[in-house]
Amino acid sequence: MSRQPHISGRAPSQRQLRVGELIRRRLAEVLARGEVHDPELNAMSITVGEVRCSPDLRVATAFVLPLGGERRDEALELLRRNRSELRRIVSRGLNLKFAPELRFAIDETFDRMDATRRLLESEEVRRDLRGGETNEDD
Repeated sequence: MSRQPHISGRAPSQRQLRVGELIRRRLAEVLARGEVHDPELNAMSITVGEVRCSPDLRVATAFVLPLGGERRDEALELLRRNRSELRRIVSRGLNLKFAPELRFAIDETFDRMDATRRLLESEEVRRDLRGGETNEDD
């Protein structure tokens, strides 16, 4: 599921997608197990929705969301504060030439899905989907 157009304007390669998924799984595992030496970060439940890699695989952007969607800014700050340790731990479990720099952003997929659902449930859209029918007597 693509979130936004890629910087180069092209879709990510199979290699980028594969490495991104490996990093996503490993990062999610590290966060779930509380392997970081930060009790505040370990106390938060954070979902890793997607990891998108740069074409050279040196930068990986993880799209994350804390459980319930609350305390987003705090979660980002904790992840950024521990990015070096996370990079070291995550790369240990992967067989890559370089340990990618980890960047973090809030995953807004669920917010967009809710907005789309609300839009599709609106009466105006329902009327348009029915073909513009009205309840007027002709």
